Amino acid sequence: MHDDAPPDDETYDLVVIGAGAAGMTAALTAALHGLRVVLCEASDQLGGTTATSAGTLWVPGNGHGIEAGHDDTREAAARYLEALQGPDDAHGLRRAFLDTAAEAIDFLERHSSVHFQSAGRHPDYMPLPGAAESGRALSPVEFDGRLLGSHFARVRPPMPDFMVLGGMMLGKADVQALIRRYRSPRAFVRSARLLARHAVDRLRYPRGTRLVLGNALVARLYDSLLRTGVPVRFGCALASLVRQEGRVVGATVVSGGRIDRLQARRGVVLATGGIGHGSALRRRLGIDPRIESLAFAGVRGDGIDAALAGGAALTCHLPALFWQPVSRVPDGAGGYRLFPHLYLDRPKPGLIAVDAHGRRFVNEASSYHHFSEAMLAHPDTAMPCYLICDADFVRRYGLGVIPPGTRRTGPWERRGYGLRAATLTELAGRLGIEAEALSETVAANNRHAREGVDPDFGKGSTILNRFNGDPSHQPNPCLGIIARPPFHALPVWPADAASSAGLATDADGVVLDEAGRGIAGLYACGNDMASVMRGAYPGPGTTLGPAIVFAYRVGRHAARTVSPAHEERHAPA
Repeated sequence: MHDDAPPDDETYDLVVIGAGAAGMTAALTAALHGLRVVLCEASDQLGGTTATSAGTLWVPGNGHGIEAGHDDTREAAARYLEALQGPDDAHGLRRAFLDTAAEAIDFLERHSSVHFQSAGRHPDYMPLPGAAESGRALSPVEFDGRLLGSHFARVRPPMPDFMVLGGMMLGKADVQALIRRYRSPRAFVRSARLLARHAVDRLRYPRGTRLVLGNALVARLYDSLLRTGVPVRFGCALASLVRQEGRVVGATVVSGGRIDRLQARRGVVLATGGIGHGSALRRRLGIDPRIESLAFAGVRGDGIDAALAGGAALTCHLPALFWQPVSRVPDGAGGYRLFPHLYLDRPKPGLIAVDAHGRRFVNEASSYHHFSEAMLAHPDTAMPCYLICDADFVRRYGLGVIPPGTRRTGPWERRGYGLRAATLTELAGRLGIEAEALSETVAANNRHAREGVDPDFGKGSTILNRFNGDPSHQPNPCLGIIARPPFHALPVWPADAASSAGLATDADGVVLDEAGRGIAGLYACGNDMASVMRGAYPGPGTTLGPAIVFAYRVGRHAARTVSPAHEERHAPA
């Protein structure tokens, strides 16, 4: 792909670096407020990590949830975050987030192609005062990629393991329809329509154009930018920030082998994706080098590094990153890709996770972040841990990238994805763990499954556990026996999916220096900004919700700020 041709005039009101959800939202908001904006993206496609995500936003008190009848309020969310995090920070970021969350969504929906829907019942992750079972999670409305015309190729595709039939995207309801296609007339009709649409798509496009999840959010933001006239410069990487008399007045970028200087009257917004694969930042934060990242490969901490070089402060929350457990899927060429285990297998009945001693160490149905935290708490024995199940489980629920309905798992094992054995003793031997301990652990699980109670870790005891379990399975939707051979083991590691640590900012995304003073003309949002959650993980969409809200606040603040250049141009004669 070729870079979009740069405009003749290289002076803008706002220069935004990074075209993920946060960068696109900041650029769109500023443009809708009347600013002249340019959006720079280092790669040849936009969306970054957002494009491969589930696209869920955690937005307390949003209008869609209220309209759907879900009982949620800003005050309840404040109680929940207070219980989870303690008091608000000195700059009032949590208050700003809660006060602006619904407003940001309403603004985007009124003025752009960005539209959401309530995710319905989607429980918060921690059973604390103020937690909600429904209403806070928003999902992007599916989008027809054909509306983008030739620009559709600029939308980064999702992970290959989240597509079927060579490029068809599936939402959670689509997966259930395909699994039940021969058991329900409604599911059969939905499946038939999905397949027919995809067949037509593949006659003209390299992948399906029915976009859901994070891909739908990215496409809707891009469609809005195109309609608003915001230029996107692809292959345009940040080199440095330009400062004048203590104020950031522009950025130098590398584009097509040349260095350009973009002047910014109102400022520069950093939204380059956070820490990601940035080796220097990972070392600085003491991140275990064994931990890999699910972030887009182009995320290398460029925005954070550039700001730190200019005197910005780094806020180091603990943990510094937000986690997801992953398995390694061989790619056939000697390498592998990472597959996140979110909710499709871990919470289901008939699966346990064991450490290197063959013992359980965690509630397998806890959120992906908290499951990974348990692994990180035992790095010598639970990195990796092993998901253990039997043949019945694989047939019913699948395991990682092995789809439900699979009866012959030999081909997967020969590819190097997981192990299987006729007995638990043989499986333990292949894993190099204590056979007696594994057998005892499975026997205890089977007793608990029959009784319906997990006295060790409480699997199935919370609303979140039961939501992600199998409601048709009794007496506990998350506990099932492991008895029918062959027995399966899949190694799983913790990986980071987003940043908690990042640049210190005020409530409008203005970057702060080491003394806590705002750096005029410099903004950060998304993962470049230290998370308002301060290392806590309240619910689904913990990163994207604040990313959208604070990007909105950044664009709005930049539009309201009068720069010295603006004052000079409008000074009386």
